[in-house]
Amino acid sequence: MAEHRSMQRGALLDAARSLLSEGGTEALTFPALAERTGLARSSVYEYFRSRAAVVEELCEVDFPVWAAEVSAAMEAADSPEAQVEAYVRRQLALVGDRRHRAVVAISASELDAGAREKIRAAHGGLVAMIVEALAALGHAEPRMAAMLLQGIVDAAVRRIELGVAEEPAAITEAAVAMALRGVRG
Repeated sequence: MAEHRSMQRGALLDAARSLLSEGGTEALTFPALAERTGLARSSVYEYFRSRAAVVEELCEVDFPVWAAEVSAAMEAADSPEAQVEAYVRRQLALVGDRRHRAVVAISASELDAGAREKIRAAHGGLVAMIVEALAALGHAEPRMAAMLLQGIVDAAVRRIELGVAEEPAAITEAAVAMALRGVRG
């Protein structure tokens, strides 16, 4: 019975990822989750009390996976500058992953305080990863520099997600250049 519930919960989360990446937050409804999983709508409520609860669980499940991927890319780098580059590149490479698109979609929506705090804490974990590399590069305020660096990444993510005229690769290169050399160009 526990294994069945776990499988159903996993199917609901997978359906939520798909709905969010295909149609944004408006697409994440309990009737749509029920339809995607073949469950009765009332059954969805047995697993999640609200859309925010689905979002919170997606963050708990997916964000550690992304963080591990970013961390692995940074660990493979051979210098603090290469770690900064890996930090930016890996996050932007994850933009195409539907797990990432789902969280981008939900982070733009109206969430309850608990869900917003989970997203904020997860992003704080990413920022914490790069502080040491920035300190090694000589930043007097590496935590602040890390937050600003994440701002560059977040802006690049939004630009890629918008599907503007530039190719994602061009946006990535611009973000890496800005991260490594500032606005000097």
